Amino acid sequence: MQSVITFLVSLLIATSLHAAVTGSVSELPLPHTVPGGVALIDAGYSDQRPAVTFAGQPVMVIRADKQQPWLAVVGIPLKQKPGKASVQIGDRSVSFTVHDKAYPEQHLTVKRKHVNPDQKQLDRIYGEFAEMGKVYKSFTPARPWHPMAWPVQGPLSSAFGLKRFFNGEQRNPHSGLDIAAPRGTPILAPADGTVVLTGDFFFNGNSVFIDHGQGLISMFCHMDAIEVTQGETISAGDRLGIVGATGRATGPHLHWTVSLNNARINPMLMMSPLQLPQVSLPVATHRNRDDG
Repeated sequence: MQSVITFLVSLLIATSLHAAVTGSVSELPLPHTVPGGVALIDAGYSDQRPAVTFAGQPVMVIRADKQQPWLAVVGIPLKQKPGKASVQIGDRSVSFTVHDKAYPEQHLTVKRKHVNPDQKQLDRIYGEFAEMGKVYKSFTPARPWHPMAWPVQGPLSSAFGLKRFFNGEQRNPHSGLDIAAPRGTPILAPADGTVVLTGDFFFNGNSVFIDHGQGLISMFCHMDAIEVTQGETISAGDRLGIVGATGRATGPHLHWTVSLNNARINPMLMMSPLQLPQVSLPVATHRNRDDG
């Protein structure tokens, strides 16, 4: 709980500093230059949106209005080492500093098959990873930028970036947010986009992937039912399905992943500060935590 409060307070401080520099209150993403965070890089003034890349991936570029410079919105991978990093803006390289962040640990008990899958299950998992990888690496034309909204009514039950141990064995860090909610609670689109992938996945259960443009992808997992189809265009607030506990989950909840330039980032950084959850919300027990 303390780590969530600390993170939210740091976001509010970063937002205030960002507003002081840009003169705007954050309709823009929130900068947090740590692994799993976001860097906002000044990409200069021009009529056309500049081309920006980071680690070989194209990067989202937005601006508040025509009087403001373009901003490269860079997703920083959870595995990024602290220190100097750089983006390529046209023919010039611009460096920034990635700061260290110590994410807390999370220990969970799940079914053995979800920790040590057999060969048939591994073949399925690798095929699913390939499908998801294509989505995460995709880059489609820009949509008008608007901050994301909280996709389901409920408290945060598992924070982003946790170092996870399943049945005592260390696994990948938690690359999204878990939101506790009763089975059947509606899940709503946090922003406009296109449904680019749906299915029943080994770890993630019934899942929906939405492309919001410029490499910004949302994934919604463990759904009891999916209510959209691949290729469907959706608007913020449209119903995607309902909360469940399918896949590697020990209780009903929504796991929400946000990916930017193929880097899993904290979804809160893409929300307006006014839409962030209250720090007084309880962090639920391990019942509502998962692999994600």
